[in-house]
Amino acid sequence: MNSHVTTNAAPLPFIDIAAQRARLGSRVDEAVTRVLTHCRFVNGPEVTELEKQLAEFAGARHAISCSSGTDALAMLLMAWGVGPGDAVFCPSFTFCATAEVVPWVGATPVFVDVLPDTFNMDPASLEAAIAVAERQGLTPRVVIPVDLFGQPADMDAIGAIARARNLKVLCDTAQGFGATWNGKRTGSFGDASATSFFPAKPLGCFGDGGAVFTDDDDLVPVLKSVREHGQGVDKYENVRIGMTGRLDTIQAAILLEKLAIFEDEIAARDRAAKRYNAALADVCIVPVVDPRATSIWAQYTIRLPQGVRDDLGAALQKEGVPTAVYYRIPMHKQPAYAQYPSAGNGLPVSEALSGEVISLPMHAYLDEASQDRIIAAVRRALGK
Repeated sequence: MNSHVTTNAAPLPFIDIAAQRARLGSRVDEAVTRVLTHCRFVNGPEVTELEKQLAEFAGARHAISCSSGTDALAMLLMAWGVGPGDAVFCPSFTFCATAEVVPWVGATPVFVDVLPDTFNMDPASLEAAIAVAERQGLTPRVVIPVDLFGQPADMDAIGAIARARNLKVLCDTAQGFGATWNGKRTGSFGDASATSFFPAKPLGCFGDGGAVFTDDDDLVPVLKSVREHGQGVDKYENVRIGMTGRLDTIQAAILLEKLAIFEDEIAARDRAAKRYNAALADVCIVPVVDPRATSIWAQYTIRLPQGVRDDLGAALQKEGVPTAVYYRIPMHKQPAYAQYPSAGNGLPVSEALSGEVISLPMHAYLDEASQDRIIAAVRRALGK
């Protein structure tokens, strides 16, 4: 590792939410003011309009907004009646929310390895995990492919396995909403999809939020019931176990304004990613996008040999360039999840990636001068 230099330049943001806020300016202020004026803070008209526009954007028949991406996942498992004795298959290289919701309903998460190039669920490992679950007496019920770092999982292969094994497909597109697979938007695959509007997401609100997408007409009233305490004809009749899972009207109003500029931001993210790839491909392993896919670039994640990754992060920090590591510990090694089964081979790719990945600043407002500063700092730290 080459010696670093310390810069007096202002630290760069990892995700520049403030730049987007400045661009939207009074539009967000006015949207929030409309809600403050009509005072329908729960289930207001902006919620209905957002759900309509989200469904149109994703190419799904229905969008059901909710309180977070985690709750979106949980609502689907609850609506499908997933419970004790059921196996739900999750990649190990992901954020904990993907698997967290499975024990909530009493089911068993079974961890699956990922592919070394796209970081997404490995279909062959999924087959192995299904066999492990069956040997342990579990009933395979649901697979949750994750669109990690913004790229859709291999929906062709995973969909074929799911159909052959009668599994529900719950697409976790919390990091991938806005990307495409074979020309179709995420949110339009599987039996249903879940996404997050956490502020750091490519389409994020100013708090917590999420949504479920599905083409299943019969699933919609069940999801809405789960979202509202399991209500029946009204909120004082409870026909199932539910939750408080609504999206606040103010957040819906903000998301409507952000959705209006989302296509432009997607294009800007892709331009930034291509510049990174062109400038860094000779010094590290840069991200690979499947030719059938486009990425929303929720994160721009490179790979470096074991040990080099952390040295790079420290060197960049001294130059005012922030980095992040997603994820240092794969799910099957997390203390809270280590007792659950996995595909059976130690999930070597997930374990290797956890020691090699590091993410650089990525957002739609990453100007070329800032990006050039990041690239120069990376190359300097790596002695290139």
